[in-house]
Amino acid sequence: MMKDCKAFITGVAGTVLGEDEKAFIAEYRPWGFILFARNVADGAQLRALIADLRAACGHAHAPVFVDQEGGRVQRLRPPLAPDYPAAAELGALCRRDRQAGLRAAWLMARLIALDLAKYGFNADCLPLLDIPVAGSHEVIGARAYGDNAEIVSEMGKMVAQGLQAGGLLPVMKHIPGHGRAFADTHKELARVDTPWDVLKATDFVPFKALNSLPCAMTSHVIYEAVDQDKPATLSARVIETVIRGEIGFDGLLLTDDLSMKALRGDFGELAHGALSAGCDVVLHCNGDMAEMLAVAENVPYLEGKALVRAQKAEKCIRSAESADETALRAEFAMLMSGNNPV
Repeated sequence: MMKDCKAFITGVAGTVLGEDEKAFIAEYRPWGFILFARNVADGAQLRALIADLRAACGHAHAPVFVDQEGGRVQRLRPPLAPDYPAAAELGALCRRDRQAGLRAAWLMARLIALDLAKYGFNADCLPLLDIPVAGSHEVIGARAYGDNAEIVSEMGKMVAQGLQAGGLLPVMKHIPGHGRAFADTHKELARVDTPWDVLKATDFVPFKALNSLPCAMTSHVIYEAVDQDKPATLSARVIETVIRGEIGFDGLLLTDDLSMKALRGDFGELAHGALSAGCDVVLHCNGDMAEMLAVAENVPYLEGKALVRAQKAEKCIRSAESADETALRAEFAMLMSGNNPV
């Protein structure tokens, strides 16, 4: 792991690194990077950008994240990567045929890992373990495997294992659960008034089942049963009582994007607040240099438990297991077509 890196993950503005961005990365040394569709033009450009990010920070294996879920949330599209079905389609298959659905979940994750590794990515913000309820905002919607906690847990495990087989670091999200939110936290803060015992029996279940995973991402959601005032990202009570306590997650805790509209205020204060609440690393995605500077100047170098968790997470990034890509794609297509013999 790179020494003396700061407790944040940053985005960048475009398809090539500007000189100001190179200087920023060299000076502030973020632990990792995250890329979006705006950063992608073609395969050669994407490989070069990822290589340049790592060169700028001086860490040849720095974590580079992306949201590559399938369905409507895919930053890489054809011809760089195939379009994959939404999680809801995998969940529907699993409800019809448990074995086929779980195998398809593993296969899709393994194929996504193959796609991403070709360009230099080594982390994917997946599996999504949120459980939507009737009437909740469609921001989760078809991104979820379903509304059954057991099925979501099992499919999430298969997805994490598929990514890990491909050498990638999985990040489960949005802990402790975004499925009951009636607002899109990209645009506004969400509140959930569900009682603790219901949350414990439903929303928390998949995260608890996968609490040994190395990384998780918070939600910008207020859980009134725990903290009336602060969303999970900024709530010491939620992080201590729910995430570290009830769920039992002791891995690296990332914030969701600080530049989402659910959070208001100075970016330096938000970054400091999230880390003070118990997050290990803050995530800032939009590539706005003024905001990036405010974050970078207000986060510490990784140390203590946060450093240990980051080191453990990086150890999960490794060489991929051997795979016959053609055979895996054919099997996945067969399962999703409904013509499987299982």
